[in-house]
Amino acid sequence: MCLCAWSTLSQAQFDKTRWPARQATPAIEWQDVQGQRWSTASLKGRAVVVNFWAIWCAPCKEELPSLQTLHEISGGNPLVIGINVREPASRVSRYMKSTGLDFPVVLDAQGQLAKQWGVTVFPTTVLIGTDGKAQWRVQGDVDWSGREAESWLQPLVSR
Repeated sequence: MCLCAWSTLSQAQFDKTRWPARQATPAIEWQDVQGQRWSTASLKGRAVVVNFWAIWCAPCKEELPSLQTLHEISGGNPLVIGINVREPASRVSRYMKSTGLDFPVVLDAQGQLAKQWGVTVFPTTVLIGTDGKAQWRVQGDVDWSGREAESWLQPLVSR
């Protein structure tokens, strides 16, 4: 069973840790709900913010507007890609439309992507450098348009 971050992280809103050095970054071969295809090769040279979320997760819903803001102000560097886990396409599309989310969202209907990326807490965000390698894993709700997140993203974008 997957948990929301607030139920597992006691004092901080989030827990930021380095991606395990011995763990390879999973290959990316995704198609988002907008029809765009994404691959490890096509993302090479771009920093990527991969956010695993679900509509039923309150901290996810709190975090999504800041991801939308990051998407709007970043000009695609970093690129924001959301991974919705275990929810029907129709529900996700309705939610995106009603909230104004327009960054790329990939459906993970069976939870296989979450499993590949080691996601057990929602929201979880993986920060990928321009070299295509995962650098950080952040569990919990973050203000992605704030100064702290900017300090994490700037070194990834500058590489």
